[in-house]
Amino acid sequence: MKVTNYQDATIDPFGKGLGNLPSASVPLGDASRLEWNLLAEDVSLPAAVLYEDRIEHNLKWMQAFVEEYGVKFAPHGKTTMAPQLFRRQLDAGAWGITLATAHQTQAAYHGGVRRVLLANQLVGRQNMTIIASLLSDPDFEFFCCVDSADGVDQLGRFFGDAKKPLNVLLELGVPGGRTGVRDAAQRDAVLAALARYPDTLKLAGIELYEGVLKEEGEIRAFLQGAVALTRELAAAGRFARTPAILSGAGSAWYDVVAEEFAKASGAGFAEVVLRPGCYLTHDVGIYKKAQTDVFARNPTARKMGEGLLPALQLWAYVQSVPEPNRAIVALGKRDSAFDAGLPEPARHFRPGRDSAPRDVAAGEGWAITGLMDQHAYLQIPPGADVKVGDMIAFDISHPCLTFDKWRQLLVLDPQFRVTEVVETFF
Repeated sequence: MKVTNYQDATIDPFGKGLGNLPSASVPLGDASRLEWNLLAEDVSLPAAVLYEDRIEHNLKWMQAFVEEYGVKFAPHGKTTMAPQLFRRQLDAGAWGITLATAHQTQAAYHGGVRRVLLANQLVGRQNMTIIASLLSDPDFEFFCCVDSADGVDQLGRFFGDAKKPLNVLLELGVPGGRTGVRDAAQRDAVLAALARYPDTLKLAGIELYEGVLKEEGEIRAFLQGAVALTRELAAAGRFARTPAILSGAGSAWYDVVAEEFAKASGAGFAEVVLRPGCYLTHDVGIYKKAQTDVFARNPTARKMGEGLLPALQLWAYVQSVPEPNRAIVALGKRDSAFDAGLPEPARHFRPGRDSAPRDVAAGEGWAITGLMDQHAYLQIPPGADVKVGDMIAFDISHPCLTFDKWRQLLVLDPQFRVTEVVETFF
């Protein structure tokens, strides 16, 4: 993959959810000249769509939130894996992009990203080879996590032989959690291992993921311990970077992380980097609930007015109405996340009759009761005005596992015109 400007990359004609393409290749960012309109049935359904105005709202909202706390922001790119969306996030003020794998890092780099925080361990020769190759670019800044002496030794030997210095972050964890050192003995073993590679491995800061914990009190205690450790290591001169990076925050507890970590930022010994990713498209399920919780406990979020908005929907046709209270929709597990709730009917449109979609109210009794690979069971009240060929828009829960089912998504303006095609790299 040699493309470094995704506005110049062309639309893949074999992707789902697209319209007819001319013989000449069409750049992703030049889709408006195709004059596709979703409601005019210019696009094959099912299709995944992003609403331009809501994406822009969410970008501005989250950037304003982190700026209120005086901290930096590296949104997690695993949510969308779309370099075009990474560019929007960076243009809105993001410090960098967070990723989880060497492959994701390579895709982001070739999409123009030049600062990556790998919130994960870098393990395996070929994965290290990918990163070493990218580090040949002096403008590329990269950080990865370490949580074991074995991992440190493997990185130290490989990048020492490659003569490529590597920035690493000490990852803190909790018993029963995911990765990260569990106690002072493990922490000290990692620090001792790092001391064996002073010219190769550069300890740049502290990283954690608080989302493995469920209670606010234990999360705050975990974060406060990280602040104390960062202060201690900074005072002892253990970091190769000043100020040291202190990074945390998924999409559920970013406000609590901002509150606790801003104390380190204000004291000058840490550069705080938050990492939520799902804010960009939000949802009507798990992250809607998380945002409700943020507003309940955080006065800064409340004073910012309207919060994050769901910006991703799936559109599909009704293909059969075999029973008075059941319609079958051409949308399935191949198209939508279903791990954190089923898609929710949100809009109804009949081509040739309606001038605009109507919103489906929650009390109308429409609901998806089951999904198969390519079909959804839509429960409707008897007598509902639903016919074969009707178009239904669905809200989703958990955008990460919806994005990874789509190679290309459509960006729509308020008139449902396609302005851009976004490509993903999962």
